Amino acid sequence: MTFRTETPPVLILGGRSDIGLATAHAFAAAGHPIMLAARRADTLEPERADMALRHSVEVTVHELDALEVAGHEAFADALPAEPGVVICAVGALGDQDANEEDHAAAVEIMRANYEGPAILLAVFANRMAARGEGVLVGISSVAGDRGRASNYIYGSAKAGFTAFLSGLRNRLARQGVHVLTVKPGFVATRMTAHHETPTALTAQPEELGAAILRAVRKRRNVIYVRPVWWVIMSIICAIPEAVFRKTRI
Repeated sequence: MTFRTETPPVLILGGRSDIGLATAHAFAAAGHPIMLAARRADTLEPERADMALRHSVEVTVHELDALEVAGHEAFADALPAEPGVVICAVGALGDQDANEEDHAAAVEIMRANYEGPAILLAVFANRMAARGEGVLVGISSVAGDRGRASNYIYGSAKAGFTAFLSGLRNRLARQGVHVLTVKPGFVATRMTAHHETPTALTAQPEELGAAILRAVRKRRNVIYVRPVWWVIMSIICAIPEAVFRKTRI
């Protein structure tokens, strides 16, 4: 098989997720070699082989536990090439009601949506800054725009991640490294399969992957995958606190 090599490698952190795989396919179709990183990476062999065959690019898989922050530098060192684009699709939705009672589970949700992703991107931020080039993509959430009773544990972690990405973008703006924040809204994935979501507000993973590819090419800073979410969250954020605290959104 002949691989296309004219475009920089793309590293997908959380490469097992529906969003991670869809985004990997979008970039692979554009000619980028792909590195999929996830726990139990060896079980991704069917996805790896399919992607390589379908898009004629090199695809490799790499073991990664995003919550084992002490091993992040070693993980980056072991990659076969320096990625030109790093996309973090690591995250977990959790259950708000359960996490209000089970604080250990709440900690895991907070770590999975903020600590792990932030430290992973920090590792690659330093390496890209040293090279003077690169793109970092963090998939955050509209849930981080304002804390709501229905998902504030997950949302608070995403709010932290959004703020981290904003600060990282500000820090790296003059160092040749671009940072993109992605706020998807509802996405039809295994993670949301047990939730009923409005069709008009729910993106498919492939739609998200295509949106990320376009945004990277256009050097966008922040995107709502479906623009309607910008309108919705602008309205929610504008509600006065005295009124908002009486709602159950």
